[in-house]
Amino acid sequence: MKILIAEDDAHIRQGLVDALSREGYTMVAAPDGRVALECYHRDKPDFVLLDIMMPEMDGYSVCREIRRHNEHIPIVFLSAKDDEIDRVVGLELGADDYISKPFGIHELRARIKTIARRCLSHNATQPNISFPFGDLTVYPNELCAWRGEQKLELTLREVNILSCLQRHKNQVVTRDMLFDAAWGYDYLPNSRTLDQHISRLRKVIEVDANHPQLIRTVHGLGYRYQVS
Repeated sequence: MKILIAEDDAHIRQGLVDALSREGYTMVAAPDGRVALECYHRDKPDFVLLDIMMPEMDGYSVCREIRRHNEHIPIVFLSAKDDEIDRVVGLELGADDYISKPFGIHELRARIKTIARRCLSHNATQPNISFPFGDLTVYPNELCAWRGEQKLELTLREVNILSCLQRHKNQVVTRDMLFDAAWGYDYLPNSRTLDQHISRLRKVIEVDANHPQLIRTVHGLGYRYQVS
């Protein structure tokens, strides 16, 4: 999912880009409202995060312009303005949520996942396709998997890793293949990045992360999803 972030504070903007990129999102950053609108038309994002008080064009105006072209794209305001009237104005302009600064990155990630899941479900033209992975059923559109009655939350990058392994079940999936599937051809993370993501993913989906049965390491080559 591609996220457009419009924020005039360079430190906040870069911090959000770094944090959300690690979650598997493709980020497009704009320092003001006018550039944000240009990025929206050029880069076709799937999700928009807007500061309100920005130079050139404020977040309200950007939201209004985007809604003229697209009624469904998720838009969330991030603002230090915390008065009720500011929230009301933002929501009446068509925003899906309003998060007051300062906020925690964990809260923001949760809000993005919840809103994206709802919008994907509402706007989907395809049925909610799932795929099996061991004793799990993975739902890519919902960024989650189910083991019986237990729901397991996943990131977009984790879903992409599982999907790649599932497509090549019983085969060795090289590190390069997983990088391409989860990060894209233009991204070259260091070798430890993949291992760290696999380790975190195992803690979510494996019954015993210390003795993984779903994602097995093939030393020197990559990983394998073994189906008996």
